[in-house]
Amino acid sequence: MQRQFDDLLLGSIELFCLAAELGSFTSAAAAASVTPAAVSRSVARLEKRLGARLFVRTTRQIRLTDLGRRYFEQCREALRQLADAEREATGQQATPAGVLRISMPTPYGHYRVLPLLAEFRARYPQVTVETHLSNRNIDFADEGFDLAIRGRAPQDSGLIARKIEDAELVVVASPGYLRTAGKLKVLDDLLNHDCIQYELPSSGRNLPWQFIRDGESVEMVTRGNYGSSGDVLAGVTLARHGAGLFQTYRFVVEKDLADGTLKELLIPYGGASRPFILLYPHARHLTSRVRCFVDFLIERLQA
Repeated sequence: MQRQFDDLLLGSIELFCLAAELGSFTSAAAAASVTPAAVSRSVARLEKRLGARLFVRTTRQIRLTDLGRRYFEQCREALRQLADAEREATGQQATPAGVLRISMPTPYGHYRVLPLLAEFRARYPQVTVETHLSNRNIDFADEGFDLAIRGRAPQDSGLIARKIEDAELVVVASPGYLRTAGKLKVLDDLLNHDCIQYELPSSGRNLPWQFIRDGESVEMVTRGNYGSSGDVLAGVTLARHGAGLFQTYRFVVEKDLADGTLKELLIPYGGASRPFILLYPHARHLTSRVRCFVDFLIERLQA
């Protein structure tokens, strides 16, 4: 294997990342105990090697170019991995430390994971947690995530997939909607109701509703005058304000059901669920912070 990076180039990359993080050559120089001129020379060395500008410079500030931002994100992740490798090799990973980046769906993040993060950091105070909440599909590797939570495991991803839980689904509506709505005793009655739709980001199709009838799982395509995409919680807000029926996870509406803001419907057909899957690299690539978080999350959510 031929050398591609000498010590000078690796040092230039470190100084470039410092300048990008701090937004200033002077601040980066102070943090690295070098002169601002040394930082400037390092950035110029990288720009010459790449044949492109990394920063737009003015008399008052610097800012990354589009290419510079992409280069910074990838270099930052590479430096993190080098630091992790050194800590693991020297045994310093006995105490989990560093940045943990997690991607998860909006409702699962708000109601299941985010409430646990303070407890996790109380156990592991040297770990910094960055969360990305979105219902869109992310590129696990290219976007630099350590962990992802999804509703299904991607095929041939090279990742470990562990089910966290099967989340129960419920159909709910507000008392105001139900006062003027028609009967709702069997599944076919749904055809006469305003059923709030959620569009799947992966396919652009409305998500079918799921039920258990006579011991068998069934799906129903419903119709309605309201829909949302990108955020499942929008459907819950619409239901709270009388827009119609909505099927969502029980953990999202537990408080609404307890205080009467929403009513659970079609209870004889309940019990359907959807899984949530934890995705992460194979064990041989795991840092201690990832391993500890996986164990913590499964312990807390499967309790």
